[in-house]
Amino acid sequence: MSNFGLSASAKLALLQRLSRRRDGAPEATPAADAPRLGRDDFADLPNGREMGMIKDAVAVLGLPNPFFRAHEGRAGAETTIGDRRVLNFSSYDYLGLNGDPRVAEAAKAAIDRYGVSPSASRLVSGERPVHAALERDLAALYGTEACLTFVSGHATNVTVIGNLLGARDLILHDAAIHNSCVEGARLSGARRIAFPHNDAEAAERELAAARARHGRALVLIEGHYSMDGDVPDLARFVALARKYDAWLMVDEAHSLGVLGARGHGIAEAQGVDPADVDIWMGTLSKTLSACGGYICGRAGLIQYLQYAAPGFVYSVGMAPALAAAAREALAIMRAEPERVARLNANARLFLTLAREAGFDTGLSEGHAIVPVILGSSVAATRLSASLFEAGMNVQPIVFPAVPEKSARLRFFLGAEHTEAQIRTAVAMLAATRGRAR
Repeated sequence: MSNFGLSASAKLALLQRLSRRRDGAPEATPAADAPRLGRDDFADLPNGREMGMIKDAVAVLGLPNPFFRAHEGRAGAETTIGDRRVLNFSSYDYLGLNGDPRVAEAAKAAIDRYGVSPSASRLVSGERPVHAALERDLAALYGTEACLTFVSGHATNVTVIGNLLGARDLILHDAAIHNSCVEGARLSGARRIAFPHNDAEAAERELAAARARHGRALVLIEGHYSMDGDVPDLARFVALARKYDAWLMVDEAHSLGVLGARGHGIAEAQGVDPADVDIWMGTLSKTLSACGGYICGRAGLIQYLQYAAPGFVYSVGMAPALAAAAREALAIMRAEPERVARLNANARLFLTLAREAGFDTGLSEGHAIVPVILGSSVAATRLSASLFEAGMNVQPIVFPAVPEKSARLRFFLGAEHTEAQIRTAVAMLAATRGRAR
């Protein structure tokens, strides 16, 4: 008897029922005589019971926890987990710069000069020259008037979106937008409308119907979607934003260093003038091998955020070593575009081989992210465990992060992967696919 009082088969059946629940389904109303929750009842938080049931079901299946695996060193095309060297497709070091000695030396030099922490918010006394230097370089990349960096990519979207708009305003966003954007939109209090993924026509219908009833409006999309590996038609969304007097914000977390011949992002890849986008957002933790986020745009926007965005004003400044590392990585990306070409060639090869082997790769366009969609959380977790046992690290993406019917393995490709490693990975997938059932 388990701690839930259910047999193994009953627990699995319950897990399947839970996974089919729609977002926003009402929680069961406790009985009138139910005991009052105490301060230690964290399991009764929203989604707590579901998380406990999933954990219990995975234990019944005898599967190891695929999350929080500790890497014993740098995680590149290969990594060491425990005492094993394995192929690695779970890191977004897209251009292989995290292990570049030039990036490491830039970080070390910054530590020697500034210490490990700025020890204050930049507004108070945490400003260092390396912060402004990085921001000038990012603004130059996008051709914008200014840029502002933040200590966290997730916090960048939360604090910027959450404070640019208010209760009288409108946020129109892709249904597949990142959690950080959703949380920022919720914080703002603005009306939120999600349109079907990458459907510009549906987006226009929604905006046309709602625009007149609101003050400011923001159209929010990603440059390269992290779950599916596809991209929007940027010019269509530029035209949409202009037609309805809305700001356009593009989250480039997974497109900087990936899209475009030089890795300059979706605008370069699609021949769109970057000035046509009002707010460029990106992260420093992927291609740029550091940690943090940035906003590029007009000088008035950046000045407003410097003095009004709580996630900047009330947060410690970015560690100087991280700013220096990101700046050096950006310089290398610009000087060595062959890294971008290698990355995209690797991703296209993986996508082609996976499709030839009969795997469902969804909407991926083969830039850096390729999902292998398996249809259930149990199947994705089982296959991830089998592949890890065989010598490959790739993470399952399961309910509730994605709908149960689209649970998947998500492969991040990098410039450091070799053709042999990619062919081996797909062969391993094919050899173990029967264990996903």
